[in-house]
Amino acid sequence: MSDKNHKGQHLRITVPQIFMVVGITAGVAVTLLFLWYAIPVLLLVFAGILLAILLHGLSDWIARRTFLSYGWSLTFVVLDLMTLFAVGLSLVAPDVADQAYHLSQQLPEALKRLEQYFAQYTWGQELLALIDKDLMPSREFMLTQASNIFSSTLNVLTSFIIILFIGLYGAAQPRLYVEGITQLVPIRRRQRVRTVLHQVGQTLLWWLFGRMISMTIVGMLTVPGLWLLGIPHILTLGLLAGLLTFIPYIGPVLSVVPAALLALLQSPIQVVNVLLLYLFLQSFEGYLLTPLVQKRTVAMPPVLTISVQVLFGTLLGFFGLMLATPLVAALMVLVRMLYVEDILGNSSKEKL
Repeated sequence: MSDKNHKGQHLRITVPQIFMVVGITAGVAVTLLFLWYAIPVLLLVFAGILLAILLHGLSDWIARRTFLSYGWSLTFVVLDLMTLFAVGLSLVAPDVADQAYHLSQQLPEALKRLEQYFAQYTWGQELLALIDKDLMPSREFMLTQASNIFSSTLNVLTSFIIILFIGLYGAAQPRLYVEGITQLVPIRRRQRVRTVLHQVGQTLLWWLFGRMISMTIVGMLTVPGLWLLGIPHILTLGLLAGLLTFIPYIGPVLSVVPAALLALLQSPIQVVNVLLLYLFLQSFEGYLLTPLVQKRTVAMPPVLTISVQVLFGTLLGFFGLMLATPLVAALMVLVRMLYVEDILGNSSKEKL
């Protein structure tokens, strides 16, 4: 009997312990809920950090090779990029806007022709019935979406301004923010943290350079390729192909859709030609350009990259889809340096 009482005393849970467990559970739940709602803001901050890394990399390169200080180099980079953007916009925007308008007028006709093609087959009729029943938005939904265009545009402009200011302030005083992070760790680990942050910054910088090079080359090669095939609106489609190259693997798939639909207005053979053109361009980018850039950064496994893109795209929309890959690149550097090297003790220079 005494042994049972002794065990019961050890198993007895006191009221303070209950309150402690409840408090910890509530704190974890509140923290997770806060992080969930803060994810869009954190993505904006991360996008601003990417811009800051790009501006800092360009400015530091100029400052180390010229007589200009870092501050004047940053000013030169910002003014140069603004001028380049303004000149390019004034030269290309009118044609792109006109082609985009005509493209929006022709895509419904292409979709109608695609629907007529599917209607010739039994499986196609079943697919169209499924789409009409479950996937096609209602009229009320379309009206609601149309009424939200203004607010969506305002949100995009607001996000752009936030990213711009975070990028400018981050590039103007990068050491201030790096040292602010290092102050949060013990003194003996601060130099290691500086090394890790520097490596993350270099990885993201080379990733950005690689994406910019790939975007430019794919966009420039798409325009003459579509012109040779006789596809209309080549400037808009080329610009779209270049921009969507920013998103590895998934972006090229999205970019081929409008071009293939326009080709369908001409003939099924043109659809095949367009698909072959885009396949060639993306193979050139994926098997030649990207591996060259990944020599200076991390080689990200395609399955991991696509999985994260789908996850972020599903949970956070197109903005999450865009930033999924650089987030994976940064996380892989952190895992390699802080876990594989520091905790596991693997000092090899092999990248993950």
